[in-house]
Amino acid sequence: MNSDIRELSELEDLRQLADLFAVVWGRPGQPPLSSDILKALAHSGNYISGAFASGRLIGGLVGWLGGVPPHDLHMHSHILGVLPDSEARGLGFDLKQHQRRWCLAREVKVMEWTTDPLIRRNAYFNLTKLGAGAPEYLVDFYGQMEDGINAGDESDRLLIRWRLDSKKAEAAAAGRLAELDVDKLRGWGRTPILSAGPRGEPVLVSSSARVLICQVPDDVVALRHSDPALAREWRMALRHALGGALDRGYEITGATRAGWYVLENQ
Repeated sequence: MNSDIRELSELEDLRQLADLFAVVWGRPGQPPLSSDILKALAHSGNYISGAFASGRLIGGLVGWLGGVPPHDLHMHSHILGVLPDSEARGLGFDLKQHQRRWCLAREVKVMEWTTDPLIRRNAYFNLTKLGAGAPEYLVDFYGQMEDGINAGDESDRLLIRWRLDSKKAEAAAAGRLAELDVDKLRGWGRTPILSAGPRGEPVLVSSSARVLICQVPDDVVALRHSDPALAREWRMALRHALGGALDRGYEITGATRAGWYVLENQ
């Protein structure tokens, strides 16, 4: 499905965008950003875009400028949503690239946002498809959340930092970044510091190897509904494994589509 991405500033468009975010986050009538806040952000020169197909709004992205200019100026990319029934493959990537070009045209070279490290498709998208980094693990960053995706879980997040003019970001924009081969790493004797056990439970193993691999479950959002206790086990295990490795000086060098983080001690 072809889509047209453009900046939004008119109130009616912003109301549609707020309604779209409410649907995507499973809270109809209670959008995570209201149309009046969106209007204020747009009016003050921040980034708000919508993706349209056949005149229908099917996705959107919101961010604002943060930091202390000129040295720490960056784009905080706060929320991206695409309707699940839109059949617009790759639309999230297209929206982020549109936002990247907007930033570069204004001499903004860094973009940051947060992501749930347990959601493997997000890890793959951010670290492999976009070529961003993840320098920091943030424990229960937003506190208790009540939407249909996060309810019942603590809001641990990875800080994502995307250097927009880097060679890695440019290669990702051109579709040239290769996925890491975890099977090869395991063949070299890399023991996972976190992996799924025979009943789907998290299994933690200590390691001080130069290269570490760390698994997340297939679909933690579904797991929160079907087995909340097991989902919480995964949260605590990943906090210990991934967060602990970052605290010890490891860097996340990528994530695979199949749900593995790869870390290296630089």
